[in-house]
Amino acid sequence: MTDPSPTDSFFGSSVSTGATHLPKNRGIREAALVLADGTLFEGEAIGADPPGGVASGEVVFNTVLSGYQEVLSDPSYAGQIITFTYPHIGNYGVNSIDGESARPFCRGMVIRDLARRRSNWRAEGDLDAWLRHHGVAAIAGVDTRRLTRHIRDRGAMPGAFGTADEGALKQAAVDEPGTDGVDLVATVTTAAPYTVGGGARRVVAYDFGIKTTILRHLSRFATVEVVPASTPAVDVLARGVDGVFLSNGPGDPASVPYAVDAVRGLLGQVPVFGICLGHQLLGAAIGGGIEKLPFGHHGGNHPVRRLDTDAVEITSQNHNFAVIVDSLAGIAEVTHVNLNDGVCEGLRVLDAPAFSVQHHPEAGPGPHDSAYLFDLFEQLMDRGA
Repeated sequence: MTDPSPTDSFFGSSVSTGATHLPKNRGIREAALVLADGTLFEGEAIGADPPGGVASGEVVFNTVLSGYQEVLSDPSYAGQIITFTYPHIGNYGVNSIDGESARPFCRGMVIRDLARRRSNWRAEGDLDAWLRHHGVAAIAGVDTRRLTRHIRDRGAMPGAFGTADEGALKQAAVDEPGTDGVDLVATVTTAAPYTVGGGARRVVAYDFGIKTTILRHLSRFATVEVVPASTPAVDVLARGVDGVFLSNGPGDPASVPYAVDAVRGLLGQVPVFGICLGHQLLGAAIGGGIEKLPFGHHGGNHPVRRLDTDAVEITSQNHNFAVIVDSLAGIAEVTHVNLNDGVCEGLRVLDAPAFSVQHHPEAGPGPHDSAYLFDLFEQLMDRGA
C-alpha cells in the first residue's frame, strides 16, 4: 500500500473559485462560543453547519502567524477547537500541498477575521470552502485576544459554539469530556500499514496521528512502513527494521497503554526516535511521569535550549501533556528545555539507543531550527542497536 495523499476532490473542483468573508447565499449568521465555565463570546458562523447548530471540544489557542492549513489538518488536534491568536486568517487560501493529513480531525476553528479574498500564487481554494468541504464548523468575529487571555489564566477547557441558543451551547460545553483519558489516537491512526519512500534503511513509523511532513523527512533516507498505533513490538521487530519512529498524535498518553507497552518491547532492540506524543510515550515506557500543562504549547515560536551546545532553537509545538523532568533522574538525560516554562523538550534514554523531543523538528511550514534531529536518527541507525 502506498502513502495516502493529503489531497482530495476539493482541489480542482468548482468550490475552489472565489469566496468572500461569508459563504454565498447564507448571509451573516449570528453564533456564539460558550466555555464550560459559562464565559460567552459572540461571533458569526462560518465553515460547515454542525449537527444541531453545536460543535464542542477542548478549546486551545495557537500563536502561529502563518500555516493555518497545516495546523487545521494536524491530527494532533483531534478533540480540540483551535483558536488562532493571529487576527487575519485565510488570506493566502489553501492548496493540495500543505495538508498534514487526508482531512482535518479538529472539532472546529475560532478566529477574529476571515479574509474576504485569498491572494497567493499557490492558492487552489478558499479556507471557508475548504472547511465546509471537510465538515469543520468555525466561528469568526470573536475577540480572540480576550479568549486567549482567559484560557491562559484559567487553562484549556471544554467549550461549544454554533448557532444554537446560549443554553444549549452551555450544556454542550459542560457535557464535553475534553481530551483527558480519551483514546483519541484510535480515531486518527491508519487502519492498515502502508509504505512511503525508497531509501536503503528500513524504518517502521508508528502512526499515532503522523504528519505528512514527518514522512517527507524520514523518506529522505529510508523506506518507511507506517503501521497502526496498536501494532505490537514483536510484529515490528519481525520486519527486521533499522529503526522505529514514534509519531506525534492527540490526547493523553495514559489513554494508550498499548502504545507504551509496544515501546517497552522495542527499547534496546532497535534505535527509536519519538516526536511529541511519541516523546511522551517513550518517557512513560522508561518509567517517567506525565503531567497535563495548564494550556499546553501550541505555536511556531517557542524557544528551546539544546543543552549539549547551549544553542537556542525556535520551535514549532503542539501538545497539552509533558514529561516531568524530575521523574527522569537515573533513567534518561534531559537534552532540551523550554525556555518559557522549563518543560522537558527532549530526552535520551541512558541504557538504550533511543531519544525523543517534545517539539516538532519537521515544522511545516517552519521554523526549521531543529531539523537536524532527523540526521541524528539516521546516524543512530548507522551505529545500530
